[in-house]
Amino acid sequence: MNAPTPVGQLGPAASTFVTHEVRNQAAPAQGFNAFAGDAVLRAALGRDAPWAEPLATQLGALAGDAGVQELARLANRHIPELKTHDRYGHRIDWVEFHPAWHELMALAWKHEVHSLAWNASGPHPHVARAVQSYLWNQVEHGVGCPTGMAYAAYAGFRAEPALAIWAEKVRGTTYAFNRDEVARKPAVVVGYAMTEKQGGSDLRETQTTATFSHTADYHGATAHWYELTGHKWFCSVPQSDGFFTLAKVRGEVTCFFLPRTLPDGTYNTFLIQRLKDKAGNRSNASSEVEYNGTLAIRVGAEGGGIREILSHAHLTRLDFAVGSAGLMRQALTLALNHCMTRQGFGTPLARRPMQANVLADLAVEVEAATLLALRVARATDGIGTDPLQTAFARVATPAAKFFNCSRAPAVAYEALQCHGGNGFIEENPMARVFRESPLNSVWEGTANMMCMDVRRAIQRDRGCFEAVMADLKEVRGADKRFDAFVDQLPDVVDGLLEDEFAGRAATEALARAIQGAELLRYAPSPVVDAFMGSRLAGRPAAMFGALALRQPQADAIVDRAAVTG
Repeated sequence: MNAPTPVGQLGPAASTFVTHEVRNQAAPAQGFNAFAGDAVLRAALGRDAPWAEPLATQLGALAGDAGVQELARLANRHIPELKTHDRYGHRIDWVEFHPAWHELMALAWKHEVHSLAWNASGPHPHVARAVQSYLWNQVEHGVGCPTGMAYAAYAGFRAEPALAIWAEKVRGTTYAFNRDEVARKPAVVVGYAMTEKQGGSDLRETQTTATFSHTADYHGATAHWYELTGHKWFCSVPQSDGFFTLAKVRGEVTCFFLPRTLPDGTYNTFLIQRLKDKAGNRSNASSEVEYNGTLAIRVGAEGGGIREILSHAHLTRLDFAVGSAGLMRQALTLALNHCMTRQGFGTPLARRPMQANVLADLAVEVEAATLLALRVARATDGIGTDPLQTAFARVATPAAKFFNCSRAPAVAYEALQCHGGNGFIEENPMARVFRESPLNSVWEGTANMMCMDVRRAIQRDRGCFEAVMADLKEVRGADKRFDAFVDQLPDVVDGLLEDEFAGRAATEALARAIQGAELLRYAPSPVVDAFMGSRLAGRPAAMFGALALRQPQADAIVDRAAVTG
């Protein structure tokens, strides 16, 4: 009697039961360089910061690296775990991560995704850093949260003498996951904890209170320490080395910086209540926290907290506009790769007429989003030195954050459609991109908050709108459709100033106008023609794939956008 075949092994005759062969599956989107293969991004960096091209090339290779893609999958598959106590019962309030998360953090810090703007010696450092963030958001989105917060935090540290050591450490490029005091760390991770249950985006409703504790030397500078009592409803990256936060001092909202580890090496009171169970951004820990006699250093004057935090918010909002553009680029790359390497009805899917229209439309949208984000980064490089760019940025930043972040889910959805059912499977990175796509729109101010910010900026200084119009005027005459669209902007903005109800329509019009101007400057004629005809003229279609182009034009746009072919 023959021994049974062990489970998991096939016997000699098993091949006769094979039901199908695997063929006509799309090739994995691997082995490409997200910078070197991206004509739009490469040209933009070449115009403004060519010195950063080697850095971008190195980081771009990570997006197409199979090993790094596996790190991203693992970090999202094995989500963070809260450890409130150690095995002896001591309260530790710590978060454990899969090793893949730490490898990704180390790569991001090494490639200066968080710090290039502050470490750069060449022109347009914010554009160079924006390109790094754009690329990183095609590697792993959860790590994009701590990189963006560290980027913005430098502005706050630089403005407060007591935090000079943090300004130095936040520029570091060697990631270290431990609870050492700041002086002993090669680099730091920084978080923000502002939102409370009852207030949401209305920071004036902060209930956390602060009382003066003492003044003491802190790494060579005088620090004013306060004790904080209260809660925060959203605190991302709670394992950070320190946090900017808000509390009321005698009823006035004030900004503070809270180190997790105090100068004497003891751990500050920072009670993590639970981790949020989020729809996306799974690799990143977001939490609810409480303060109970927690020590923090005052940043700026008492009562100036909202103004202080908003001075950082320009950078975080820019980073979300950039990050959503990068996410859209990843979605497009995945869709193009799938449609170019899978056959349908005898030809590559990308060459089917209707699919070519969809892909070309997506490529136009992504190019416009990319140029909009980088235009805001270029304006950021002029803040404080160029009055026109400073005024432009005041309106363009919230407009770009609103529009790019709001468009990302639509692009991700259509890119998923390009994959069919394969795109909805968790083994496919498209599913993760789809779940991630709405998040940036609700962080650092919802869509409505951004439109309100545009309105407030123009109400306070009409020169902000005039700066945008001056930028658009530079390319007037190049396209009649663009000119007609720009001609009606003053009336649109007047309507916005009269009634907040018009906020979204006016902000979208401003964003589209800036996109159109950038495309006229830098895009080839098929892209310009497709954008003007489908976004600024006539009645724009609600769905992708309605471009009024011949297929050869659509194919040319698709081929230009491809990085994996």
